[in-house]
Amino acid sequence: MKRRTFIKTASASGLACTLPPILPNMYDPDYSTAELMGKADIELFGEGINLKKEAYESFLEMKKAAYADGFDIQMVSSYRDFYHQERIWERKYVRFTEDGMSPLEAIDKIIEYSTIPGTSRHHWGTDIDIIDGNPKVTGGVLDPDKFEAGGPFEEFKGWLDENSTKYGFYLVYTNNPRRRGFKYEPWHYSYASISIPMLTEYRKLNILKLMQKENFLGSEHFTTGFIKTYVQDNILDINPVLL
Repeated sequence: MKRRTFIKTASASGLACTLPPILPNMYDPDYSTAELMGKADIELFGEGINLKKEAYESFLEMKKAAYADGFDIQMVSSYRDFYHQERIWERKYVRFTEDGMSPLEAIDKIIEYSTIPGTSRHHWGTDIDIIDGNPKVTGGVLDPDKFEAGGPFEEFKGWLDENSTKYGFYLVYTNNPRRRGFKYEPWHYSYASISIPMLTEYRKLNILKLMQKENFLGSEHFTTGFIKTYVQDNILDINPVLL
């Protein structure tokens, strides 16, 4: 894994609160294929936060506001490089196939919640999985039920619904019943002013050709039809505000 730079002290910018929640392509960045796929050595800010600078500063503002209202935002996951995602993918692939699933069944099961390495929004330094650190929780914290009525994160989710966009963070995988692809993730938010132009650049890539160069477990079963559907359903069928 490549070394990354962590900057622990950076002043939180008040600019994020004065500009519109979404800043549409105000510049035309040159994102490399390696960066878009999580294979580049990028600068990340905040140990344990690991976001691009602007996203990091806005996250600190949101965390501060949440704390004032009684919530302790804790980062469960933020930046993950290609190789981290590859380990997640292969661990699940082995578990599911050893449990008796066929390779295709295992892949379908994995992509209910986990992305193919090289296709994750977490590669960009813009996306976060967050919870409230105050409630006592048993079992896995990234469980949709825990964010619903009666769950330990119910009030926190209500706060996010009302406030996250003030700081530029938008829910990615909504509970719209017509949405395809990844299942509802009430914990996953994206910093729009960076992730939107990155997605715009990502859409220009030939994902099938890039996947054909990889050799992680299960990748040999990726067909043209599968990748086309995966891109449409899992990468693009998201909160339309983020497109």
